[in-house]
Amino acid sequence: MLRHLLTYSALSLSLVMFSCPKQTLAQSLTQSLADTKESTLVQQNYDVIKEINGYSAHWISINTLLLAPHYSANSVTLTSQFNDQRRMVELTKLSKQSQIAKPPHLKAFVAYQINIKESDAKQWLKSELTVSGFHANVPFITGVQIARLLDELYTTKDNDANEESQLGATINHKNVTFKLWAPTARSVEVLLFNDNKQPLSPSYLLMNEDSNTGIWQASSPDITSGSYYQYKVTTFHPASGKVESIITTDPYSLSLSSNSEYSQVVNLNASNTQPKGWKNHLIPTVKNPEDNIFYETHINDFSAHDNKLSSNNIRGKYAAFSEKNSDGINHLKTLNKAGINNIHLLPAFDIGTVNELETNTVKLSNTVKDICQIKPTTSICQNKLDENKTLAQLLTSFDANSGDAQALVEELRTVDNYNWGYDPFHYTVPEGSYAQNPEGVTRIVEFRQMVQSIHELGFRVIMDVVYNHTHQAGLEKTAVLDKIVPNYYQRLHPITGQIEQSTCCDNTATEHAMMEKLMIDSLVVWARDYKIDGFRFDLMAHQPKTAMLKARTTVQAVDSDTYFYGEGWNFGEVANNSQFEQASQLALSGTEIGTFTDRLRDAVRGGAFTASGNGIRKSQGIGNGLATFNNELVNSGKALNTYTLLADQLRIGLAGNLANFPLESAEGLQVTGKDIPYGDQPAGYAFDPADTINYVSKHDNQTLWDNNQYRLPFDMSTHDRVRFQLLSLSYPIFAQGIPFLHMGSELLRSKSFLRDSYDYGNWFNKVDFSGQTNNYNVGLPPAEKDQENWQLIKRILEKNQGRDKVSANDITFSKQAFLSLIKIRMSSPLFRLTSAEAIIDRIKFLNTGKNQQVGLIAMLIDDENKAEVIDNNNSQILVLFNSSREPKSMAFNNTQGFILHPVLANGNDKMVKESQINLNAFTVPALSTSVFIKPRKH
Repeated sequence: MLRHLLTYSALSLSLVMFSCPKQTLAQSLTQSLADTKESTLVQQNYDVIKEINGYSAHWISINTLLLAPHYSANSVTLTSQFNDQRRMVELTKLSKQSQIAKPPHLKAFVAYQINIKESDAKQWLKSELTVSGFHANVPFITGVQIARLLDELYTTKDNDANEESQLGATINHKNVTFKLWAPTARSVEVLLFNDNKQPLSPSYLLMNEDSNTGIWQASSPDITSGSYYQYKVTTFHPASGKVESIITTDPYSLSLSSNSEYSQVVNLNASNTQPKGWKNHLIPTVKNPEDNIFYETHINDFSAHDNKLSSNNIRGKYAAFSEKNSDGINHLKTLNKAGINNIHLLPAFDIGTVNELETNTVKLSNTVKDICQIKPTTSICQNKLDENKTLAQLLTSFDANSGDAQALVEELRTVDNYNWGYDPFHYTVPEGSYAQNPEGVTRIVEFRQMVQSIHELGFRVIMDVVYNHTHQAGLEKTAVLDKIVPNYYQRLHPITGQIEQSTCCDNTATEHAMMEKLMIDSLVVWARDYKIDGFRFDLMAHQPKTAMLKARTTVQAVDSDTYFYGEGWNFGEVANNSQFEQASQLALSGTEIGTFTDRLRDAVRGGAFTASGNGIRKSQGIGNGLATFNNELVNSGKALNTYTLLADQLRIGLAGNLANFPLESAEGLQVTGKDIPYGDQPAGYAFDPADTINYVSKHDNQTLWDNNQYRLPFDMSTHDRVRFQLLSLSYPIFAQGIPFLHMGSELLRSKSFLRDSYDYGNWFNKVDFSGQTNNYNVGLPPAEKDQENWQLIKRILEKNQGRDKVSANDITFSKQAFLSLIKIRMSSPLFRLTSAEAIIDRIKFLNTGKNQQVGLIAMLIDDENKAEVIDNNNSQILVLFNSSREPKSMAFNNTQGFILHPVLANGNDKMVKESQINLNAFTVPALSTSVFIKPRKH
């Protein structure tokens, strides 16, 4: 039913509840108001009442209803129509509204008292609720939001729904028990199926509702592990405006059929769900959170282009992580030997956008004939092409300066085998498209085998999780939660009732008790049953801080050294704590839940991540030449002023982003991190180094290489471009806090300038672990995301005259130099200090203030003459970052005893070996990061 928002004020109201109405809402309103002797007025304005106008009423507790100010009146009538029985209760406007506890975003709403029994309220919630009335003699109808009332009725007492430990299908002794929280449902059945999805006998179980918890339950001794099932939920659904009998899967599914059409009964402790050695395999540990280094990996990207796989059947699959001698596995071994200790997997739970059956998806290896069978409307199917040519061969044949490649990729997006996975379908089941066999428990075994193999390589496993939105809602194909308890699990606009979509898709409401519970229960399964060692939360600030802290405490009960981190961005309908205290950057300070810091990122990359065309090129950062290699669009005078601010932001980032870190600012003032501005927020916000995740590239936005090519001057040599890449990576690697690295950034990875590659296949997302290519300039990036950048990209490619194209030797040099940086970080705990006090006591920045040398950041870590010795091998470490075109020298009181770090002295970077130590100065070569150490005398 279409909803529109109309604005009124000073109204006389009635709250009307309908189920399967046989008449229009306007007619029902007329009838209900006839009982209050106001039907004449309604009849005069009958033509105004066309449909429900939004959801401006909020039933927040058993005795309180809130109404948007423009629907205010002295008295209200609550009307319920259920099974053709109409009941009414009068509501009274509260005179002391300030005494009513209201959610922050509803503070301006007007409160009404409801006199109703709890049992009646629970029945009324099983139908549609509307508020109706008059303003200036004009009638209106608006819907009612009920999530907070559901929480009060079913989650605020002992042994309520949120205390239930076994939602879903559970194998108990000889019985299988099904439990589903669906308090607004009128009836629920479990539909039962065998391996072939044929109905069992009996074919269904009737479920009974516990009126105290809203949980429906059924048990049977006749169901075996491996059986499939669905729920049939009969409920009023606002998406259609009528009572629906909806067949859906279980939101608490632990296993699924191919393409997630059926849930499966499974015991995750059973041997048939586990690979050999699963129960007792060793899991790597870290002593402190700051010892982590995260390497962000997409499962498909990891092996999609690997030429040394033992079988093509495992390309892009979980199984590729169990290879013994592939290019990807050998690269991981090299990374782990250097010190990288965590593989961060992009979402690996069940997603809603990729067909899990191989025969129905397009891959680069498919021929034209294959493609035209899968999607005959594709343009190449209308041309006389060699039907034996593969998609990869076709894309390679296109002019790289044209939009031909992106056009074909765009056509095939809906049928290819690729997506990043930020489109949750079922939160607690592995995604089937990464499995060789997506059917049932097989995908569980394959996922666990991947985790076990990564552990055996020496890495911990982090999983990206996306509890802030679902792929779809309402009655859509991949909706689950919103089919079972409509308008509860999703966050609604307070006036229109439309599902908020600030995250990209249908936002969830983790502030509601049962959505919070679903998230926490899901996390426990991943930690306990899949041995996942930590979690990265997508758009974490769209969730309450309390929910995140509760979730971590609960997960720590099954995995004591788990680590939580995520995106603490402050935006959308929840921005500035407007609905609850968010799990945002500032709010999580001191909790040791890490948040990505955009401060260091923007100082290095350059900001303006939403800019297009020349707006990108104008926004140079320190990591691509600001004030030292200005491009043709950058004003030198303005660049210097921008540089000094970014340099201070970068220094605070290197110091763990600490709010209280002392620094001499560019103005020559003694300030702290919180005094350095970052837009309208403080640059420094953390109170513990574990609060901060440092990065300069990840899956979002352009790769580091592409970002730099957008901004570097045209005449820069290939060698210097590679050095800028390494210089940029050195900042997060040597910063206090925790480094986060994008897979392939060490290999100069390019996506051919693509801004957002989430659904653009293996052509643009290629990673070559053999180190032969970096995937640069393989075609203009897709028009949907980047067409307004095409003119600039063409100009860059023309003006650079090939200086932006790297060789295999360039990639090898970058990789080896990158490994040296990692080895240096892991060589000393001074790069991994575990408290704000230790950082403030030991780190000092030199070359600061008004007279600083532009292009030189100097960080001294001093462990000399301290009561507590942290590094038993080195008393001092000096790191010099030089983004200039010439060597930089910096005076130092006493250089005696310092040496160039042995890893650099014995490494592959000949230029950095030219670093010098004189009597009272250090010299660092151009475009280099030099690390000097002062070994202790033993």
